[in-house]
Amino acid sequence: MKSVSVFYLLCCLSAFTLRVFAEPQARIAPLDFGTPQGEAGIRFACAPGQLHILDAGMKAYLRTLKIDTGSVIKRADPANGVLLYTLNTPAGDINTLDLKDRPALHIRDDVVYLPGKHGSGKMIHTVSKKEILLALLQHGRLTEFTGKACDIEALKDHVAIRQNTVAWAEHLTWVWPDGDAAQWNEKYWTRGTPKPGIPLHVALNDVFLNQQKYAIGCYTATKLVVIQGVLDYYRRIKRSPARLKLIEARLLADHDPLVGIEPARMWDFEQDFDPHELSRPGKLLRIKRDVEPLNFVPGDWIYFLNTDPVTYQKTGYEGSNAIYLGRNKFDDYYDDNHHSYTYFQKLDEVYQWRNGVFSRSRDFKKIKPLTAADVERLSKRPAEGGLLKAIRVSPYFFSYEELPVWVAH
Repeated sequence: MKSVSVFYLLCCLSAFTLRVFAEPQARIAPLDFGTPQGEAGIRFACAPGQLHILDAGMKAYLRTLKIDTGSVIKRADPANGVLLYTLNTPAGDINTLDLKDRPALHIRDDVVYLPGKHGSGKMIHTVSKKEILLALLQHGRLTEFTGKACDIEALKDHVAIRQNTVAWAEHLTWVWPDGDAAQWNEKYWTRGTPKPGIPLHVALNDVFLNQQKYAIGCYTATKLVVIQGVLDYYRRIKRSPARLKLIEARLLADHDPLVGIEPARMWDFEQDFDPHELSRPGKLLRIKRDVEPLNFVPGDWIYFLNTDPVTYQKTGYEGSNAIYLGRNKFDDYYDDNHHSYTYFQKLDEVYQWRNGVFSRSRDFKKIKPLTAADVERLSKRPAEGGLLKAIRVSPYFFSYEELPVWVAH
C-alpha cells in the first residue's frame, strides 16, 4: 500500500469532525499501458474500434453531470484499445472524503424519490452522481471496464446503483440487538429468509418501510442495504425485468438471499475461515483489494476491524461493516448519531470499544480522545497498526459482464 507521507489533520474532537489533506506531490508519470499497475481512475480495455464511441460517450456523460473536462485527464493507447480517465489531481491525492468541500468541483447533493408506505413516497437529498463519478476517477484505485462492459451504459448503471444504495441508507432507524437474537417482521420473514409465497422485493421493502420491527446487526444491515439498492434499481428505476430476474435467481439459488452476497475471501482474515471457500465468488458483489486509505466511493462496503483481542470476542463488536455515503459520511443504521458518522467518528467508535465504550452516553467517562497521530495510524491496515481493511466491496456490472458461477453448498 502506498503511504501517505504527510497528513494535516484537523480533528475537532468535541464535534467529531475530520478533514484530511494530502501534501501535493509530483504529477503522474507517463504510464506503461501494457499493465494496469500504477494506473488510477476508470480504465476501458476494449477493442480499438470501440474507443471512439466510448470517448464520445464519456464526454457526454461528463457534460451531463456538469464535470469540467479540465477536471479529468484522459490517456489513450489506441493500439491496445485502452482509455484511462483520472481526476486531475496530484498523484499523491488519494482522498475522496473531502471532494464535496473542494470549491472547484462544484458538488451538490442530488434529490431523488424513494417510495413509502401505501403508495406514498418522499424526495430526499442524497449523494450526487457527480460525486460518485469523481470518486471513481480519483487516485487510489482503478476500476476497469472490459469485454461486454465496454459500454458507457455499464458505467452509468454502476454509478446509479451506488447512488440508489446510498439513498436507501440515508435515514435508517433499525434496532441494535446488542448480542441478542435478531428480530424480523414475522409476516414476511423467517429468520432472514422470506416466507414461502412472499416475493423477495416485497419482503425487502418491508425491512425499510417498517424499520421498528427489525433488530439486526451491522453485517445483516449492510447486506440488506446492498441488496435493496441493486434490486430496487432494476425493478423501479431501470425497469429491466430481465436483469431483475437474473439477480433474483442468484440471490435465491440456495433459497437464502442474504447468504453469500459478498465474496467469501472478504473474511479470509478470520481465524475460523475455511480456505476451501477462498475462491467462492459473491452472488452480487466483487472485492477490490489494496485500495488506498481515505479512498472511498459512495456505495462502497467497508470493514473496520476491531483489533483489540479482548473486545473482539464480544458478539457484535468484532468490527464494523459500513456503507460509505459520500460527503465524508458513513451509515448510521440505528440513528445513534443523526443518521451518519464522519470518517473520524467511525474510527473513533471502533477504537473506543477497547476502552469499554459501548454506549457513548453511558460510558463517556471511559473515552480516551484520539490525537491526529492516532487517526493517521488507525487509517492504515490492521497489519500496520490500523483498523481499516484495504478492501472495498461493490456490485458487479450486471448484464455487462459474464458473472462468476455461484453454486450453493
